[in-house]
Amino acid sequence: MFAPLQTVLVRRPDRAFGAADPLLWHYTEQPYLPLAQQEHDAFVNTLLGNGVEVVYHDAPLPDHADAIFVHDPVLMTDRGAIILRMGKMLRSGEDEAMALTLQRLGVPILYRLSGEATAEGGDLLWLDERTLCVGLGFRTNAAGFAQLGEALAGSGVELVPVQLPYFEGPEACLHLMSLISLVDADLAVVYRPLLPVPFYHLLVAHGVELIDVSDEEFATMGTNVLALGPRHCLMLDHNHETRAALEEAGCRVATYRGDEMSLKAEGGATCLTRPILRG
Repeated sequence: MFAPLQTVLVRRPDRAFGAADPLLWHYTEQPYLPLAQQEHDAFVNTLLGNGVEVVYHDAPLPDHADAIFVHDPVLMTDRGAIILRMGKMLRSGEDEAMALTLQRLGVPILYRLSGEATAEGGDLLWLDERTLCVGLGFRTNAAGFAQLGEALAGSGVELVPVQLPYFEGPEACLHLMSLISLVDADLAVVYRPLLPVPFYHLLVAHGVELIDVSDEEFATMGTNVLALGPRHCLMLDHNHETRAALEEAGCRVATYRGDEMSLKAEGGATCLTRPILRG
């Protein structure tokens, strides 16, 4: 959510990322690995400079270009980790690798999705401590929603289904968090044209003020903003209008350069990080 970020997992771009076939992975271009690694190192230094402990997820994942987007294979809860199952078949195996890293760190595993269930972390948005919004689309299915319900049974958490639009189809990455990032209990950046109406009404009912991202900055992931704390955030440096709107709303905004690791590969600041401790 948006409580002060204390500990986060990251994965440095590796050979698999640098060798990614853009057609296969749905990237705009093949990333240039040396520059992607420089960008990632600077990104990590920004996190460290803002008081965040950074832990590397370095379990072997050959041929998994998207593995740098560590947000997606797991959902963190106050009772432990829920290991997800990737909806993008090329990412199969990331879930078990993430489980190994979490076990090494002593993080308890609460539940593992199985069978036909799929769910990715980018589709799972904590609106508050007791409300988990679940984007249902090409990456997260009804079976995944049902198993998340089983995992959280008795916890007092309400799961809210959010039907996602077709947009650019199954090959593209459109998560629920492609459309929204919460930066405080009552503030979010959104791309309103793709917000499902019931979800919009839910946000309004929760008293969430919406900062609109333009068409141009939606294309450069202006909605992809990592909350370092309440109204303290990190985002791509291209999105000047969104940054100005956040600052006008009272936010402190840090930026990072991500031409290779983000803009070419459909993954912003939230995708590159898996918060494992906030508070």
